[in-house]
Amino acid sequence: MDLVNGAGSSEPKRGSGPSERRQASDHRQPANDDSETYQGKSINGLIQDEIIPRLLIVHSTQRKRARFFEGRRVKCGEIERFATLPLEHEADQLIGEIEKLRLSGVSTESIFVDLLPASARKLGQLWEEDECDFIDVTMGLWRLHEVMRECTLSSATKFDSLNSQSSALFSPYPGEQHNFGTLIVEEVFSNAGWQTEVLLEPRRHELIHLLAERPFDLVGLTVSCDCPSDQISDLITAIRSVSKNSNVRVIIGGSRINADPTLALGVGADGTAEDARSALVLAERIVAGSLPVTS
Repeated sequence: MDLVNGAGSSEPKRGSGPSERRQASDHRQPANDDSETYQGKSINGLIQDEIIPRLLIVHSTQRKRARFFEGRRVKCGEIERFATLPLEHEADQLIGEIEKLRLSGVSTESIFVDLLPASARKLGQLWEEDECDFIDVTMGLWRLHEVMRECTLSSATKFDSLNSQSSALFSPYPGEQHNFGTLIVEEVFSNAGWQTEVLLEPRRHELIHLLAERPFDLVGLTVSCDCPSDQISDLITAIRSVSKNSNVRVIIGGSRINADPTLALGVGADGTAEDARSALVLAERIVAGSLPVTS
């Protein structure tokens, strides 16, 4: 699960799960003692004020989810052409390029899963090979963050929490500052109907405290630093011991794990996946109760 391949961010922790829409109904008994009349009005009121709006919300939600995933995947040539543009163009120009791809039929999901992470990896590669300096790469990655934010706002998918079946918390490994991939994965899960929250640059005690307070079904960790495997295992053990959900599932990803996917099960995780798309498939499978797997 390639969750971390971009630059760090100084953004604070943010919650990005679906918005809760509660419609209050008035159950006060009318002055009229005619129980049949009141009962009839209550049923009609319930249908008009509660059931119909909820059906409309579900229908609208399904349409919005379909729009996010609808379309083709971005082609390799399109990825190669876009990859280095953040070094040359400002964010608004990059957004224009994204819109061209969307108009050509590329799905928003593929923009998040295929295009933006590939560009971030390319910038990192150019820096490692001394083909561009740190400032250029930092500015390029910042522009990719701006593009991602704009894509998030334009998709503008908000779900009724009553219709969300599963919840997930995504976080970089405590102490890491890379969160670009984490945000991408969170966005994909959110648009798939999950209740989601993401931590950016968390400390270990912040992560543990939140898990002790909230019964998340899934925790997704990204590990890009070369930290010892026993430290990762220790964190996963702590997650399971304090989680308010006794059946919490843990998946891990990032460059550290992608380099050796077998490490995931070795440190006690329920699995790993190479990108946000496969992470979603894996998460839906294991949260539903299947055995731990690595895909």
